[in-house]
Amino acid sequence: MSKVIRIGTRDSELALWQARSVQSQLEHLGYKTILVPVKSTGDLMLNHPIYELGITGVFTRTLDVALINEEVDIAVHSLKDVPTKLPEGVIQAAVLKRGNIRDTLVFKTNEEFLAQKNAIIATGSLRRQAQWLNRYPTHTTVGIRGNVNTRLQKLKNSDWNGAIFAAAGLGRLGLTPEDSVNLEWMIPAPAQGAIMVATLKSNTEALEACEPLNHKETEISTSIERLFLKKLEGGCSAPIGALAYIKEDEVHFQGIILSPDGTKKIEVKRKAKFGEHHSLVDDCVEFILSRGGKNLIGTNAKVEGPTTIFSSKLLSPGQKDLFNDKLNVGSSDFIKTTANRIKPIVMKATHQNVVITSKNGVDAILNNCPAEDLNFKTIYCVGRRTKRLIEQKIGPVKHTEKNANSLANYLVEFMDGTEISYFCSDIRMDDLPAVLNENNISVLEVEAYSTKLEAPKLKDSIEGVMFYSPSTIKSFLQKNKPTCIAYCIGESTAKEARKYFKEVQVSKIPTVESVIELVNQNYIKVL
Repeated sequence: MSKVIRIGTRDSELALWQARSVQSQLEHLGYKTILVPVKSTGDLMLNHPIYELGITGVFTRTLDVALINEEVDIAVHSLKDVPTKLPEGVIQAAVLKRGNIRDTLVFKTNEEFLAQKNAIIATGSLRRQAQWLNRYPTHTTVGIRGNVNTRLQKLKNSDWNGAIFAAAGLGRLGLTPEDSVNLEWMIPAPAQGAIMVATLKSNTEALEACEPLNHKETEISTSIERLFLKKLEGGCSAPIGALAYIKEDEVHFQGIILSPDGTKKIEVKRKAKFGEHHSLVDDCVEFILSRGGKNLIGTNAKVEGPTTIFSSKLLSPGQKDLFNDKLNVGSSDFIKTTANRIKPIVMKATHQNVVITSKNGVDAILNNCPAEDLNFKTIYCVGRRTKRLIEQKIGPVKHTEKNANSLANYLVEFMDGTEISYFCSDIRMDDLPAVLNENNISVLEVEAYSTKLEAPKLKDSIEGVMFYSPSTIKSFLQKNKPTCIAYCIGESTAKEARKYFKEVQVSKIPTVESVIELVNQNYIKVL
């Protein structure tokens, strides 16, 4: 890989340690690297236990977005924090050799409280809480958040008897206190102690660079544990533990699921010869479900009740899984597009400057003409995903902006020539052609596709609607009143929303996942 590898990481001390470990191994192989720290939702919401955030991937989603937007080449995660379903286009590039898998109890003075009826233990993990209360039912657990140093200080300043940490985190930072003990009886989180490197499936250079970092035994063991978690439909907030390891050519597995209060527990142990272990997880899951495991999972399921959030675009099951568990989410396509028939003489003509503002425009162009017959000299577009699609299917993009207005201002300043071919919908905002016409740039509008407004009448229980384009807002207003919160994917959409809605919120990054995170953050504030 000739270019510098950009390594995305959270900015906590432990995350940076892990990223530097990956950096060191890559540089040892001869690659040039740079660290790119970002802050995650999980790091920002320090006043809530992880399971109260109600979402999987709170520590990984910001890095996923950075990967998808190609702001970093690889992202380094604690594998136990990674949702079992990765975002579309993101794959696991490597799993480093595993560290200490255990949980560690750090106590303030001594261990005598373990034999006492009353004691207070701090943990932000529902899995640790449930296992502790199952073993010590008269004890009390309290939530704790923050980085490792912060949690150690909170323990020191509190009246708690102890707090539970991941042994690997303490060890990697050299912070394991003398007053601590590994909890050999506590089954760890799936993939605990393992560091994972993610990248885009399309980034073959990054995949090649990371391949030597992969530790096969760790990859196999953690894959088994995460498959168990996935089949039980749990996330990092579910009270599920799993541990797999290979010993003497046998795969050993131990899994557990509990009620959050620890009063109910189902545990399973199995082993199989390596190579004949592929049904091991299915056997364990079947055992747990046959003994009522689904009911225990249900205690952590989404609440019943009226829909509170509605998406103006149909969401995938994976996207729905990203929402706070306190929310009931509905979705449908508020707009539907169909490619128009464009005259061949227009499509095959030479277009000196071309503007495309959406992926729908790209699809409509290719529906009318093969890429090899197009004669687009210079292409400009709106949105990084549109840019990626254009470059995959048509050709290079000279410049992209987040919204049409910003692109128009750029063209006025830097474009060569005085004519633009604008491939758009029959319903579009006036910003771009208006700015260009005011600056003596003529615009040839080619209606590449038609937009139909098909938003349903929504129930009064809806508290917020997620919008992804000005057209989705127009569609909503045909049958609904703007009395809810408008969650918008970008500034162009927000500009339209502000004409009608009292409260408008805008995501930091123009992706569906970023809008979901915006919704989650809003509800974390009020829960």
